[in-house]
Amino acid sequence: MKFKSAKINAFRTWGLLLTMLGMGLMIMGTAGIVFWGSAGKVVAAIGLVIGLVSMMASLAIYFWAGMLSTSAVQVECPECHKLTKMLGKTDRCMFCHTILTMDPAQATITAEELENQQVKQ
Repeated sequence: MKFKSAKINAFRTWGLLLTMLGMGLMIMGTAGIVFWGSAGKVVAAIGLVIGLVSMMASLAIYFWAGMLSTSAVQVECPECHKLTKMLGKTDRCMFCHTILTMDPAQATITAEELENQQVKQ
């Protein structure tokens, strides 16, 4: 369960992976010139173009995640008591990965029961 993460963090992870892929392709493409001389210019051009497309896709994903983050609902995690952002009816805490829900039909404990438990402690 530790490998599951919040939806916003998953989008950011894909953006980071595309950034690293794009940078790697650009570097490997440029290395083609070093290894093959003038014949490597074709490899460099292909690597730079595909890397640029990957970087643009990364930019779009980061922009999309940022826009989603501004409209996400902030809730307090019942486990770690930190504020986390939720997308949709169910999501995970960004910090402790606890499953959170806004749908009472899917909840294992209601808000009233949670408050009663906290008052007793």
